[in-house]
Amino acid sequence: MPEVLTNPPNGRPALVLNADFRPLSYYPLSLWPWQDVVKAVFLDRVDIIAEYDTVVRSPSFEMRLPSVIALREFVRQDRSPAFTRFNVFLRDGFQCAYCGTPEELTFDHVVPRSRGGRTSWTNIVAACSPCNLKKGGRMPVDAGMIPHRKPVRPTNYQLQEIGRRFPPNHLHETWMDYLYWDVELEA
Repeated sequence: MPEVLTNPPNGRPALVLNADFRPLSYYPLSLWPWQDVVKAVFLDRVDIIAEYDTVVRSPSFEMRLPSVIALREFVRQDRSPAFTRFNVFLRDGFQCAYCGTPEELTFDHVVPRSRGGRTSWTNIVAACSPCNLKKGGRMPVDAGMIPHRKPVRPTNYQLQEIGRRFPPNHLHETWMDYLYWDVELEA
């Protein structure tokens, strides 16, 4: 029997799939809070794919909370990703480009701004604070600190693929068929 809630069902987001049944994003995972999901269902913008074993009620309505929804209209993902600190960290796998640690991350201009370096995808790398301080305003060769990978402008697809390596802390069992984490492969 479904659980009937008397308080708001916080903590029960829905996985949002594009019209092709792929998640809109992996990192952060495309999740909507239950209020947005219920509104989208009423506005007929999504199809319900799977549900929680939880019912929400109003005086005139009752429904099981959706746990997986698919957009009715396909959202194109071909635009370039935003140049943000988070996306730089994601591109670099949340590791320092110089020593590989995931601790104390900031970012570094490979060619320092004092030497004409620009703040762009092709000149910024994730760096831990100690490596950033050690390199300072020197060129990588002068500091003996060459990034492990050349910084490049990623595509959305590349960021999505990298994001798959970082599953969130909570994955509801109804989401597993649409994500590719912890899926047992057939021999």
